[in-house]
Amino acid sequence: MSETRTRIADILSRDEIKALTQRSDWRGAWAVFSTWAVLALTFAALAWARESLPAWVFAITLLLGLAIIGGRQLCLAILQHDAAHGTLFKSKWGNDVLADWLCARPVWNELHKYRPYHLVHHAKTSTTDDPDLSLVSGFPTTRRSLLRKLARDLFGVTGAKFVLGRVLMDAGVIKWTVANDVQRLPQAGRRWWDYPLTFLGNAAGMLITNGLLLAAFWACGHAWLYGVWALAYVTPFPLFIRIRSMAEHACLEPSRDTLRNTRTTRAGWLARAFVAPIRVNYHIEHHLMASVPFFRLPQLHALLRERGLTPEPLSYWQVLRLVSSRG
Repeated sequence: MSETRTRIADILSRDEIKALTQRSDWRGAWAVFSTWAVLALTFAALAWARESLPAWVFAITLLLGLAIIGGRQLCLAILQHDAAHGTLFKSKWGNDVLADWLCARPVWNELHKYRPYHLVHHAKTSTTDDPDLSLVSGFPTTRRSLLRKLARDLFGVTGAKFVLGRVLMDAGVIKWTVANDVQRLPQAGRRWWDYPLTFLGNAAGMLITNGLLLAAFWACGHAWLYGVWALAYVTPFPLFIRIRSMAEHACLEPSRDTLRNTRTTRAGWLARAFVAPIRVNYHIEHHLMASVPFFRLPQLHALLRERGLTPEPLSYWQVLRLVSSRG
């Protein structure tokens, strides 16, 4: 493994670094508000479609709605990711509290657990100590194998395992992670009632935020919409996570250099809607300088391209072909 790492000071001037790391409370607030606004409009459209359209048209609308909701659930997760780096808002309260309750907990995550975990990923990217390594190991694979993985995501198999894992994590049975590794925790001395009590303590934020979401649907006379939220969480959401993860780090050399172990991917409007929200596709730029807020990543990308440091990005379709190119 190459130990040479690209230094920011060798690429950018002090003035450029200062300009690129300027954060904005209003941009962070708009990112959170617009994500929930899209969700609200999607739910409103589904409620209208169920009452006003023929069943077969509603079924098509529901499938589209599930994809949009899954894409916005991923966006909430990425907003939490940016807050974990302290870049979503200028204020500490915005990053540590607002993003936690409006972005992380609704999708069954917690900022105070995610932050230290994710910072290890940045420090140990592509090494054996990278906690996210299991997300991209085994690539490239065959096209048939990739299709099986995507089918498991789309039909809820991955999502069901994900939910079970979250339950076991919050019950203190396995170690907390967002990757595929399962590490059992010692259970000596625990009694049966310790498991539900531990679960309630750890999952309280998710239960509160999702309870409020259910209550809002109920108050509007459309409690069934919470089922759509939950279904999106176990079907398109895991699919979008997998595609995003593969694009960021799969099929790259095991190097300590960010320019070699991380990938930036070209994202059109369709990719931005479902797998690349808030500029997460600019992943080389993010790993190179995690202090840059999402809305300035295209500017950093342009500087890297001008200076010949990064290649022309692949599209997400090209990445899918690359990770399924074995055999």
